[in-house]
Amino acid sequence: MEVKIEASWKKALSREFDEAYFKTLTDFVKAEYQKTTVYPPPQFIFRAFELTPFDKVKVVILGQDPYHGEYQANGLAFAVNKGVDLPPSLVNIYKEIESDLGTKKDRVGDLESWARQGVLLLNATLTVRAHQAGSHQNKGWERFTDAVIKVLSDQREHLVFILWGSYAQKKGAVIDETKHCVIRSVHPSPLSAHNGFFGSKPFSQANAYLIFNGETPIEW
Repeated sequence: MEVKIEASWKKALSREFDEAYFKTLTDFVKAEYQKTTVYPPPQFIFRAFELTPFDKVKVVILGQDPYHGEYQANGLAFAVNKGVDLPPSLVNIYKEIESDLGTKKDRVGDLESWARQGVLLLNATLTVRAHQAGSHQNKGWERFTDAVIKVLSDQREHLVFILWGSYAQKKGAVIDETKHCVIRSVHPSPLSAHNGFFGSKPFSQANAYLIFNGETPIEW
């Protein structure tokens, strides 16, 4: 089965594409796009991988589901398309960036500039039915994205994994913390941000680790 994904990721994940679960997942996703509205648009399913090749990853930020509202999901975790109102979690992310780094930022929704610098914005589930949160969970995506985290942990060194909330932290259990930096806090959602996200300083921590290991820091 031919999978249209960036070449370095195709090589790193080749074993997954040959697994039976991945064919079942592909058949399910294709059928969903044919019979209902699914986000993101199909050409954006693997956008995070296109913008951040395997050997260019410096930081991984884990999300859960794509946004399920119209024009929102664009293949990057926590991001939305240009011109779309910023979701509350992304607003809080920008608040923490400004507090952490002491700089005022243009609050853009797309986050492509992060991805091009090496920030893999990875959702656990890469597709969702319109207006039905969690509708594509437990179909195989989680197994695939677990493999993404595992191959990065195993084959790369000195990456930063930013895990917001209990879901991301459980998913990150496979990360080898002897050779990577793992930054944990509560989720930036308005429901939890005041309980430990604000003031957690993940962006300065990530950059300090990258600089210490001879990497260019991220312009958040």
